[in-house]
Amino acid sequence: MTASSTKVAAKTAAREAESSAVFEVLARAGYVANGIVHVLIGVIVLVVAFGGDAEGDQAGAMKALAAAPLGLVLLWLIAITLWALGLWHLAEGVLARDRSDDVKGAARKWGRRAAEWGQALVFLALGVVAAAIALGARPDAEKAAESASRGLLDIPGGPIVLALVGLGILAGGVSFVVMGVLRSFRKRLDIPDGKRGRTVEIAGVIGFVAKGIALVIVGVLLLIAAVRTDAETAGGLDGAVDALLDLALGPLLAGVVGAGFLAYGFFTVVRASLAKM
Repeated sequence: MTASSTKVAAKTAAREAESSAVFEVLARAGYVANGIVHVLIGVIVLVVAFGGDAEGDQAGAMKALAAAPLGLVLLWLIAITLWALGLWHLAEGVLARDRSDDVKGAARKWGRRAAEWGQALVFLALGVVAAAIALGARPDAEKAAESASRGLLDIPGGPIVLALVGLGILAGGVSFVVMGVLRSFRKRLDIPDGKRGRTVEIAGVIGFVAKGIALVIVGVLLLIAAVRTDAETAGGLDGAVDALLDLALGPLLAGVVGAGFLAYGFFTVVRASLAKM
């Protein structure tokens, strides 16, 4: 099979998948699942901000869900719908609907593909985490981040790679903040008029900015780990919350971020019915 025929076959499969009503429903349900996870993260971060002890990240939220009645059933539903949403973004990247033939059009098309495939990887990975926890695994995101960082720091050029990863996450966090401030997320939604639309926009702004700040902190922690060659400095979202708590007014700042994750979770649940798909 030639490269051209492979490309045509991939686009045909993507179009057929997106034309499936069942697939669209599952993908939209993936937004609801993602929203539930972020609401749980927000609650956990608020608990930590007020002095409690919990894991304020995706794995921590899913482990808390696993302990609830019917939690394992919910985890499998979350895993399946997140996988569907990830595959939907994968198909969107394959189709890359900007059909301009000039250089700028090609750049936009590949930029869109990179964004869609990046989101696909995130949702597919979250689905794997949910399924693993449903099967009995109890991952520790912080220890995993430290272990991965330690492995990188022990190889030639590893600190540079870790710094690049940190920069990538930091850039992702900045993009979240910018999307929130500029409200550019509206382009992907059919936001209604009136009070409901304003509520959705406000939740989107607060949620994107809060999540962006958390990602920026994660990126900074990885950069510090790379510069100091100290893997224990590296961390994930839970480490970012701990870093906030070490600052002046730390509990207040962590509380604001927790409330922001609640807003982002609400926005993501609502996005299920408003997303342009």
